[in-house]
Amino acid sequence: MADQHEFQHYRPGISAVGQYQMSGIPFVSASMPVPAIYDEAPLEVGFPYVTKFVTIINTNTGPAAPLRVGFSQLGVTGSGGHAGSNNNYFILNNGESYTGEWRVGAVYLVGDDNATSASIIAGQTGIPTSSVAGWTNWSGSRGVG
Repeated sequence: MADQHEFQHYRPGISAVGQYQMSGIPFVSASMPVPAIYDEAPLEVGFPYVTKFVTIINTNTGPAAPLRVGFSQLGVTGSGGHAGSNNNYFILNNGESYTGEWRVGAVYLVGDDNATSASIIAGQTGIPTSSVAGWTNWSGSRGVG
């Protein structure tokens, strides 16, 4: 009798270099409403697969509405809200965009003072997002958030 684990399907892991060398699987989400920091929890944009790059655009065309971008809820809200410490995020002003070569399973967005809107374009690997769980601490308490 054959070993029951002998013929398992191969799944690439987080360090599978070839997955980052291939063209990305597209992920696009446009005109997402993003809440203000004081109104509700940040918007978590989860990806089905680990990303190889992510582009985030603050699509607000009205009054100034800066967009906070981070890698955890604590990272974009800090410990104590707007004036708290441990603020591990960057800000995109109206019409600004940023592209980073990040291997992440999610990004977190929140309006710095006011609600805003955003679009995201990402290239994904074939690595399931579950591969990231437990791999790192992106809670915001380690300066990554």
